[in-house]
Amino acid sequence: MKKIVFMLLLAAAGATAHAQVKLPAWLSNVKLSGYGMTRYQYSSQENKKSNSFDVRLVRIALDGRILNDFYWKMQFQLNGNTSELGSSARIVDLFAEWQKYDFFRVKIGQFKNPFTFENPMHPIDQGFMSYSQVVTKVAGFSDRAGTHASNGRDIGLQFQGDFLKNHAGRNLLHYQIGVFNGQGINVSDVDQQKNVIGGLWVMPVKGMRIGAFGWTGSYARKGTWNDEVNPQSGEKETKTGTRSLQQRRYAFSGEYVTNDWTFRTEYAHITGKAFAKTLSSTSYDQKDPAWCNLSKNGDRADAYYAMVIAPIIKKKFHAKARYDLYRANGHWDSAKTFYEAGLDYEFTKNLEISGEYAFVNDRNLSKHNYSMVDVEVDFRF
Repeated sequence: MKKIVFMLLLAAAGATAHAQVKLPAWLSNVKLSGYGMTRYQYSSQENKKSNSFDVRLVRIALDGRILNDFYWKMQFQLNGNTSELGSSARIVDLFAEWQKYDFFRVKIGQFKNPFTFENPMHPIDQGFMSYSQVVTKVAGFSDRAGTHASNGRDIGLQFQGDFLKNHAGRNLLHYQIGVFNGQGINVSDVDQQKNVIGGLWVMPVKGMRIGAFGWTGSYARKGTWNDEVNPQSGEKETKTGTRSLQQRRYAFSGEYVTNDWTFRTEYAHITGKAFAKTLSSTSYDQKDPAWCNLSKNGDRADAYYAMVIAPIIKKKFHAKARYDLYRANGHWDSAKTFYEAGLDYEFTKNLEISGEYAFVNDRNLSKHNYSMVDVEVDFRF
């Protein structure tokens, strides 16, 4: 992976340098970009207290156009180790998109699931110390089903577009629909079933979006499980093979961005069982008798958040607050809620510092309440 990244960086440097040799048109417009997110984070959670500096994200990307109508992008995450799927250096984006028409675009490769407004947002622009639990648990980050950390992405084919322009030339409707493996990033399909994910939103006034999203498909593993009861004997039996968990999800979203104010709220609901263990490595032991056992949380969950970012100094200094709820089994006894407030300051569009306090109420813990403090310095180039 490191060799590949190094070679790509050399290629990008050569493409952007003022060389005397005339480069092909598709190569001369290759762009190199990236960002880093560094942080200090404190948590008072009982038995898991932490007080540490770390690197949240380091990513680098190459993108460009071919024949004007085709856009392509490769993005790599460089921080992490190389032994586990959840934290290894890895490819996060690799796709090409035909963009000849605004009303009909075709994308193929590995990219963001078309589910919720927040999922496709840049981690810095999203505004808080992490994405909401609507996104992390429902859209493919540390997904409830047990998928490895996939940054809200999967591998597939998507159609999308904007249409119905008003008198000012602004489109009023957007649609997107895609077919995906359903297994997360950098992993092939397991059960030969595909996920179909899509969304439709209206933009009645400038800066406002109101949308609805749907998701149907499965998440599967090959391995062994021993949590099913034989209907004849009444005893648990061990099975081996492919276990496929059907997933049905929907979400409703609303956002209004105006005069440097941002208001956004989203609700998501899940129907579908989940594996008890999160996939963490490509070399997991399929003979583990509990590898494909199911989570005790059942087949329902939901999540909701509402947030506001308000300018203190326009385009420079902001205050922000968010209410963020996730119920792992759809009931209040499993609720995890973040009450967050913070500030951020933009030195330039490429450098920002932000600070945030969160009071957390997690009913899954014996001691429900704890506090978190997060301070980040983020930059991009």
